[in-house]
Amino acid sequence: MPELPEVEVVRRGLEAHVAGRGIARVEVLHPRAIRRHELGPEDFTGRLAGARVEAARRRGKYLWLELSDKEAILAHLGMSGQMLVQPEGAPDEKHLRVRIRFDDGGPELRFVDQRTFGGLALADLVTSDGTLLPAPIAHIARDPMDPEFDPAAAVTALRSRRTEIKRALLDQTLVSGVGNIYADESLWRARLHWARPTEKLTRAQGAAVLEAAAEVMNEALRAGGTSFDALYVNVNGQSGYFDRSLNVYGQGDRPCRRCGTPIRREPFMNRSSYFCPRCQPRPRRTH
Repeated sequence: MPELPEVEVVRRGLEAHVAGRGIARVEVLHPRAIRRHELGPEDFTGRLAGARVEAARRRGKYLWLELSDKEAILAHLGMSGQMLVQPEGAPDEKHLRVRIRFDDGGPELRFVDQRTFGGLALADLVTSDGTLLPAPIAHIARDPMDPEFDPAAAVTALRSRRTEIKRALLDQTLVSGVGNIYADESLWRARLHWARPTEKLTRAQGAAVLEAAAEVMNEALRAGGTSFDALYVNVNGQSGYFDRSLNVYGQGDRPCRRCGTPIRREPFMNRSSYFCPRCQPRPRRTH
């Protein structure tokens, strides 16, 4: 699933092409695409007609279009969701699910989703931690790239859990934006094994891994994100290329770029963890 850099690439495109425009008409071409909007397609399309997009926002891996009247279109990209800006009249994509037309007659916004795991929903905006957020994600923590992110508080939150460091990094209520790819990359940079117990992290180690997360995600953002296939694209349909710079994720059996030791892959929560056994030694069991 897309992580913070990939979602931020999409947000920037939406801010440039959609913010400030009025919505003329919305078409729902597949009801599953708005299944999270409990009042159904007619309510979704009816309430959006005449609304104005004020801004494109993001927190962690979550994206939304802020509307007037303290409402938002919350987008769940899922495994294959795309927000594409296309000229009106351009051929429809095979997996087009929702079309949003604007009153200026300019390019339209299309939600395309091959696997239909993603979707759109209207949500009320509520104040959480001094920021307006869609109500369904009001519990999501700030991410390391947020100007108001508090590293010391995040380290305290990580160390307060009795779990493995990677599981804690993936907990969006502790620190948001980090998924499987950037967790592995951050831990490699911080020289920490994914199974290190959080309660045994020093403050310096906690700060190091969060600093590494911000660093690697900024680098990924500059590269347009990480795209392993044609499903991860920006609003113009272009793929990112940070996959060429990955140090451990997906690099099983290849030499570590730091020490030359073969990268190892281990099962983790129905996924995989990649690490260097020399740079990131497994923590010793205490019992």
